[in-house]
Amino acid sequence: MKLLRFGAPGQEKPGILDADNRVRDLSSVVPDISGEALLPESIERLKSVDISDLPLVDGTPQKDLRVGPCVGSVGKFICIGLNYADHAAESGLDVPPEPVIFNKWTSAIVGPDDDVKIPRGSVKTDWEVELGVVIGKGGAYIEEADAMDHVAGFCVVNDVSEREYQIERSGTWDKGKGCDTFGPLGPWLVTPDEVGDFDNLAMWLEVDGKRYQNGTTATMVYRVPFLISYLSRFMSLQPGDVISTGTPPGVGMGQKPPVYLKGGEVMALGIERLGSQTQKVVRA
Repeated sequence: MKLLRFGAPGQEKPGILDADNRVRDLSSVVPDISGEALLPESIERLKSVDISDLPLVDGTPQKDLRVGPCVGSVGKFICIGLNYADHAAESGLDVPPEPVIFNKWTSAIVGPDDDVKIPRGSVKTDWEVELGVVIGKGGAYIEEADAMDHVAGFCVVNDVSEREYQIERSGTWDKGKGCDTFGPLGPWLVTPDEVGDFDNLAMWLEVDGKRYQNGTTATMVYRVPFLISYLSRFMSLQPGDVISTGTPPGVGMGQKPPVYLKGGEVMALGIERLGSQTQKVVRA
């Protein structure tokens, strides 16, 4: 299934994509794509719904119908740094002996095609296409062998980053990661059965039509089941938590010379079987 949220910012309704790529309104079935609606038993109930009986929503998603963040009421937005060997190399850093964990504030979350705002005073705003994992069943001290039982689905994330704030301004990475609009999610939350082999998905990102990132989840160092197990040692995971799992090479910081967003650009990015995003870059 491809689950989504549609409508004006802050007023999104739950939806599902049908076989003709039209949106069907799920409001009569679940209140939102969030919380208890992401539990395994809830996902199974959704699979049994005859979506042809659901109201058809006017408009084409991501064209004349706005698609919002694919998950509502996110509790934690957890990110993993330097998790692709080739990205670590372009950053001039070693692959870390354990996963690097940082956070995006949930106020960074926006829809997949909403504008991305460069913070005032920013000089090094950058891009990162990433595989997002959405937790369905919560838990702590999750065994790696059981980790996928806790996944509601996958989505595209653009881990927008301000490198000066992140690296040069002292403190943790969070400072440069959680600015408003720095966390586009979606367009769809795709259930694992529809994704298939999540360890070998093509990923790409372009700025103004120039391809910068052209990678695959196959070069991920710490894989999804391990990450879920690892994170659950330090915090309990709850339904709707989002884990952004790292980026392949091709970020602006890794260009020679570096390339950063100034405003006016258009970012386009996507992951195989998970859909695509398009964001105009504007100055706050």
